[in-house]
Amino acid sequence: MPHLRYITADRYDRSASLQLDITNIALGTGSVDLILCSHVLEHVPNDRQAMRELYRVLKPTGTALVLVPIQGEQTFEDPAITDPIQREQYFGQFDHVRLYGRDFSLRLREAGFQVTTVEAKDVLVDQAEIERMGLPINETIFVCRKEL
Repeated sequence: MPHLRYITADRYDRSASLQLDITNIALGTGSVDLILCSHVLEHVPNDRQAMRELYRVLKPTGTALVLVPIQGEQTFEDPAITDPIQREQYFGQFDHVRLYGRDFSLRLREAGFQVTTVEAKDVLVDQAEIERMGLPINETIFVCRKEL
């Protein structure tokens, strides 16, 4: 959309507009209208700090859309699991540091967000659109807003 300023960010990918550490975002407080954080937090050892940073940089009227893989009821993490083979076994991927459960929204609320959830299939027009965006059909989108 030509009237929007869209900035990509990644810690390691040099093709992104900015190289940012999600646990220490080098942007001003309340400077961002919309954040799309898709499949990032399961890779971040200090995800709670990352969530606080997302909250900090978001404008009071802003929205953060957060997506993570969800498996089961309770989040499982064990910082002692550092071997890539074990991480794949326990967390589903060699570079994941936890497996989020349905309790994920509680972590977002602890960071200060008001959280609602929607399913990708409920907001996108059809299966082709979901596939074009690379979303699983039952992907939960956590819609996060600042508490006022």
